[in-house]
Amino acid sequence: MTVSLFTFVDLYRRQLVTARHLLDKGEAHALAQGQSSADMLGWRLIDDMHPLGFQLMVVINFSQQWPARVAGLPEPETIGADLDADTFRAAIDRAIAGLDAMTADQFAGRDDAPLTYKIGEGMEPTLPAGQWLPVFATTNIYFHLSTVTRILRARGVPVGKVDLFASGL
Repeated sequence: MTVSLFTFVDLYRRQLVTARHLLDKGEAHALAQGQSSADMLGWRLIDDMHPLGFQLMVVINFSQQWPARVAGLPEPETIGADLDADTFRAAIDRAIAGLDAMTADQFAGRDDAPLTYKIGEGMEPTLPAGQWLPVFATTNIYFHLSTVTRILRARGVPVGKVDLFASGL
């Protein structure tokens, strides 16, 4: 298989399927324990870390926005972290639909296209698209998705490595 920037579209789609799977397992566990979905979305790994809802928000936003930026397409709307479980599911579905609509042609010749993005105060690098997607975006998606898994495990949700392959191999 040839790896191109378009390859990341399927990778990110798979991570969104995994995020939904983890959300469903977490919610089922929370409800079985007499907690609400809202409680679950507020779970944290430790006090000074962002809660589960924030982690899901980053996975969804990065998965839908970075491929669009790299392909030179309009960016999908940013979602917030204060959504309920059903609204997160709807956002995941919209992000998947957006990725499914992308084509390899939209990414052709974009590897060296310069993109400038503000990461934080005083950090606004310009890098080639071929660096933003596989390095910056992918690292962030995996970090926040693995944090979702760790938060759930810390709360007793029976999740493990196999749950990271919810969409198959």
